[in-house]
Amino acid sequence: MYGLTRGTITLLGAGVAGLLIWLATQVDGSSNGGYWAIYGLIAAAGLVMAFSQILGGWTKWGWPRLSLNVFLLAFLPVLVAAGWVVIAHQPDSNWFRAHVLNWSSDIGILGLVRDLTEYVAVLAFGVGLVFGFTFDTSGPAAYGPFGRRRRAAAIPAGGAAPPPEDRPTARAEREADREEEAARDREAEPARTE
Repeated sequence: MYGLTRGTITLLGAGVAGLLIWLATQVDGSSNGGYWAIYGLIAAAGLVMAFSQILGGWTKWGWPRLSLNVFLLAFLPVLVAAGWVVIAHQPDSNWFRAHVLNWSSDIGILGLVRDLTEYVAVLAFGVGLVFGFTFDTSGPAAYGPFGRRRRAAAIPAGGAAPPPEDRPTARAEREADREEEAARDREAEPARTE
């Protein structure tokens, strides 16, 4: 069931992303407003693809939450680098474009910025995708008879937890419980007959 759900939602996300990209082709990009509308739609397509993985159950079925570490360490650098190139390639000159091009020339990356002209759509899609990756889910809350359960400590007080292969299985635990119960019954029998 999990694979079917994830596959179906991924297909649906790809369809919605494709629709957004098609809508971007219908916008006139000759002005700065149209240019930003096009690349905003393409970035939204990347965001849809990332969200399809969360909705498809990839990450524990809980409520989405923003991961501050991913936002700061991954998304912001991607936004700055890709945004730099996207701003530099606006069709109409303005203060932002002029400054980005001048700064690019000053630090010696103007050639790189110009080489990336053909790939502005890929960069916009990547910005949306990485922004979507900043969201994760915490999983559903586990509730016991007295409210929310606490998580078990990862390391017991006496030292490290035994490796999984050394831990008893549920079946082995039940058999051990039955043997203990049978031993108690055998000990209690002679006391009853006396």
